[in-house]
Amino acid sequence: MKFTYNKNEKLKSKKLIGQLFSEGQSVSAYPLRLVYLPTTFEAPITAQTGVSVSKRQFKTAVDRNRIKRLLREVYRLNKASYFNNISTQYAFMILYIGKDKPTLSQIENRMQHLFNKFLNKVSETENEA
Repeated sequence: MKFTYNKNEKLKSKKLIGQLFSEGQSVSAYPLRLVYLPTTFEAPITAQTGVSVSKRQFKTAVDRNRIKRLLREVYRLNKASYFNNISTQYAFMILYIGKDKPTLSQIENRMQHLFNKFLNKVSETENEA
């Protein structure tokens, strides 16, 4: 898996985003929350991912955009280690729910924790089925 975040890996479908929030499941590792939904895509990708930061917590667009940029960068650099063993396709939305401006290392640490929780939860549900 390459260290890229291409256009076809970005979650842009309003229909899928609505379905994600209505039917999806979530895991949290404060200050991040991951909402996910197993789905299928036409493209041969493992996941489509979107990021979001609350306008209520961060009033200025500069702060929101900086946090979103950090989230996308950490995801891009670490997605190979998260998804190299997954066969199911997923739609993800990573939400920043904290109140403070984070650093890259803080986000990297919490995102690793978040995706470990996700992988544990997914493996538990696969073992039950």
